[in-house]
Amino acid sequence: MKNGFTIIELIISIFVLSVGIVGVFSAFSIVVILTSNAADNLTATYLTQEGMEIVRNIRDSNWINMDIHPGLNSWLSGLNLAECVTTGCKADYKTTAITMSPFTPGDYLYQNSNGFYVYDQQNNSKKTKFQRKITIVPLADVDGNTDHIVMVKIEVSWDQKATILDSPGFSAGTCVPGKNCIAAEETLYDWY
Repeated sequence: MKNGFTIIELIISIFVLSVGIVGVFSAFSIVVILTSNAADNLTATYLTQEGMEIVRNIRDSNWINMDIHPGLNSWLSGLNLAECVTTGCKADYKTTAITMSPFTPGDYLYQNSNGFYVYDQQNNSKKTKFQRKITIVPLADVDGNTDHIVMVKIEVSWDQKATILDSPGFSAGTCVPGKNCIAAEETLYDWY
């Protein structure tokens, strides 16, 4: 009797090795997708935080300017409440109270050569997959006055090519948390 592999043993061993190799490559592709998703979540979280800081900076600048410019009579000046309540607004780190503009779906952020996220396409800026919508809604205080409290909601969604967990983030213009979308809300008050 000769020692060696029969053709059936050879076919079985090739099949077992093939299944093992395909399994390893499948697991690797899932890890790559999940890593990309985690990086997108982190970037969206920072963009959400930056959006909240932009609104706070406008509020704080209005407070400072109210003492300097008597014509500016409200801490809400320039927050474009008429647009921000209904359609939402867009703003980047360069936004001042005067330049806050309406948000429309498809307003993607660009990353400029310095790594900042902006809305205007500059020479070396590249379009990103992120959109940021800022909604500012006046709230009534105990006296029914809506000049002292606002609810600020920041929504950041992103496009994702390959996914095993999530679906698109904006549904009918509203953020669906956990679906390629990060949302944060904060109540801002005037300081009286």
